[in-house]
Amino acid sequence: RASTFFSRELVFKMGPHNVDKPALSVGYGEDVFKGAIADKYLKANGLKLADLEDYSWIKDSAKPDKIAKAILSWALDRGATNFCHWFQPMTSTFRHGDTGQVQMSMLEFNRDGSTTFELKGKNILFGETDGSSYPNGGMRATHTAGGYLAIDPSSPVFLRDDCIFIPACFVSYNGKALDEKTPLHRAHQSMSKQGARLFKHMGMEITGMVNNIGLEQELFFIPREAYERRMDLQFTGRTVLGRMPARGQEGCDHYMAPIHVDGPALACMKEIQEQCYKLGIPLKTRHREVAPNQYEFAPEFGSVITQTDQNLVVMQICEEVATKHGLVALLQEKPFAGVNGSGKHNNWSISTLCGAQLLNPGDLTAKSGNAEIFPVVMAAIVAAVDEYGDLMRMSIASPGNDFRLGAMEAPPSVISTYLGTQMTAYLKDFMEGNVYEYKPVTTPVDLGVDILPVVQAPCEDRNRTSPFPYGGHRFEFRAVGSSQNVSLVNTVLNAATAKYFAVISERIEAGETAVAVAQDLLKKHSKVVFNGNGYDPTWPDEADKLGINHIDSGVEAINTIVAPKNVAMFKEMGVFDEEECAARREILLEAYVGTIEMEVGCMIDMITQYAVPSAKAAGIDSAAMAEGVTQLKVALAGIHGAADTYESAKLCRILRLETMINVRTIVDNVEAECPANLWSYATYKELLFLDSGKFK
Repeated sequence: RASTFFSRELVFKMGPHNVDKPALSVGYGEDVFKGAIADKYLKANGLKLADLEDYSWIKDSAKPDKIAKAILSWALDRGATNFCHWFQPMTSTFRHGDTGQVQMSMLEFNRDGSTTFELKGKNILFGETDGSSYPNGGMRATHTAGGYLAIDPSSPVFLRDDCIFIPACFVSYNGKALDEKTPLHRAHQSMSKQGARLFKHMGMEITGMVNNIGLEQELFFIPREAYERRMDLQFTGRTVLGRMPARGQEGCDHYMAPIHVDGPALACMKEIQEQCYKLGIPLKTRHREVAPNQYEFAPEFGSVITQTDQNLVVMQICEEVATKHGLVALLQEKPFAGVNGSGKHNNWSISTLCGAQLLNPGDLTAKSGNAEIFPVVMAAIVAAVDEYGDLMRMSIASPGNDFRLGAMEAPPSVISTYLGTQMTAYLKDFMEGNVYEYKPVTTPVDLGVDILPVVQAPCEDRNRTSPFPYGGHRFEFRAVGSSQNVSLVNTVLNAATAKYFAVISERIEAGETAVAVAQDLLKKHSKVVFNGNGYDPTWPDEADKLGINHIDSGVEAINTIVAPKNVAMFKEMGVFDEEECAARREILLEAYVGTIEMEVGCMIDMITQYAVPSAKAAGIDSAAMAEGVTQLKVALAGIHGAADTYESAKLCRILRLETMINVRTIVDNVEAECPANLWSYATYKELLFLDSGKFK
């Protein structure tokens, strides 16, 4: 159906608009308990919005019951009669929505047969569930299964259908983090405290810092009818077989092209935005991406905790709404060979709680009165990227990224940072003792036409080949996979930054100046700054000579989480202990192995049950395909016989990037020869050209 939220008809019905005066828009945020929506219900229970926004209410003796009652009234007015704690199990790659929940009725059944609705403070503050049946890396077992939920007051309660969702952290009986959210909170808290400590040394008293992010969510929309004729897409999210058609993305004709006004993709995207707006998710941008049937959504910046939660909701909404429009939303990083895959660019910045932007030199200097703070912050981040680039690579080691990184569509697996010529020259001057305020210079671009305005180009060009470029007021971690929960990504970024804020503070406390420490860090770590072309085939070898973190294998990258220096950093910053690091290593490796096992199983079944019968019907020799199946089965048996999960994962990577590709080539060549009416699973021609009609 066409979207009615903020439709032209609705906008007209809202009457005259005062564009200079903020106003509540009809429906926006009505399904999230915050702001003006929450204030109405809080006042009815003797509270005000400030009580909800002061997170200490969770420790008050009376406020939790009052807030619960306000939430209940709001929920019933919106038609919701159930509630749940909404949490994020570790690496839940194939779980719909990537979250966990147990929905419980708020209806109380009285002894006299009557019923009442009830929600108490204790119901929203805490919950308990089984911790052993989720990925836990050995931290839980059937005989030690306790898992406990605690409300996250910084992320607002929201409502979908007849249930309210209470964002929560999930820990074991012994306090070990069993989720993605708890470590992110720990790392964010550490960054905030260490940042305040550093700024105090530099003459700026602040109460803390906040990490803000903006996530660019790429995905594919494909016809559901064709999807339902692809076992691999249904089970794994990517095609393990399939021949490229005559047309792909050669003409660059899909990127930011018009979205068909009467097509299902636009109708689907409108409804996704509609549902997000009701949840207070400011999904501002929608456009086509590079590959056929590939699109992108992007929201406004927000706090890392809320933005992470909202992105999980956005992905779930995309999957659910697509079904209503005869489509399927594919969030996996590389669903199709031969065309671009999907990422989720993680735009990352930090500000003080009083609003000074750490990565905006003009703003930071104006609000701090100290021009030396900005280069000190940059030195800390450069050092963090250099020393903990292996952890950055680990954080993006999703199975789908095997096929993206360095493939001329995503940054390489060398973890460097781009700062641009002006910033690099400034930091070089600073490092060499010439200390002055950084004032980036924009460049006027005259279009050569009198009636057209002069464009002010920013101080630096864009570098889309860098995994972590500075983009003016923010860094952009471009290598993140599209299906990922970005909690681990930002846990690493915040923890590593916190560590170097702490390093500088410790050296200041030992008698050095902040400037001297920052200059020393830049001398040691500026090798990680690379402003060139990350796609240049000579760059990885050059990076190796410089000692920059370069890990091609996602499996080996996962293993770095238990490197002694990384465990020590996480422990010092209060994020993970040894057991939690080891558990995450095991879980990430198990997820990798499980993914490849499913992909190989699909490939074997599709060849045996579909490709071979099609070839025989067409009179094409199928012996090579049968031999390929044998090779796959032998390789799979070797994986099952490996000594441990790490060895299994290494064998899986070889199987996936060598054997499976070789077998795929054989099958795809048979597809090229087989008459279209005899080929039994949906082809790329049917899957990839939503706007051009069906090809069979």
